[in-house]
Amino acid sequence: MTYKKTKKINFRGMSYCDVQRTNSNNRKKLHKEDLNWLKENFYKNIGWKNVINLYQKIEELLDKYQLEDLTLEELFLEADRIGNKYLTSQEIEEFNQRLSREVNDISEEIDKQFPDTEIEFIDFSKNSQAKYYNKQHQNSYKNRKF
Repeated sequence: MTYKKTKKINFRGMSYCDVQRTNSNNRKKLHKEDLNWLKENFYKNIGWKNVINLYQKIEELLDKYQLEDLTLEELFLEADRIGNKYLTSQEIEEFNQRLSREVNDISEEIDKQFPDTEIEFIDFSKNSQAKYYNKQHQNSYKNRKF
């Protein structure tokens, strides 16, 4: 009697037991309401199809958590990155040029609305009248010419 070797199935380079173990470890990172949702929707860690579906759903939920932690600026940058996937390099360059022109126009308009009326002088002379305050426990030395 000869036994036929069955081809081992892998999912993303992991065996069945590895995927199950990963699912168990990643479930610990989920919020309680998501764990309840998985249970109510019959996501199980038994059987190849179930294990793979559970893995993908847990991955989706963990990705959602990462997006919740992003600041508004990071969300805009992420949206821009995703949007740039679908543009050619020429379209991206044209957009950046238009954006630069708009920013310059806005800057000029702001300068017109809020002109800088104070004149700033910087004194580079050696005989500066600035007073420096010494910290405690620090020696101060003055150089004088005689």
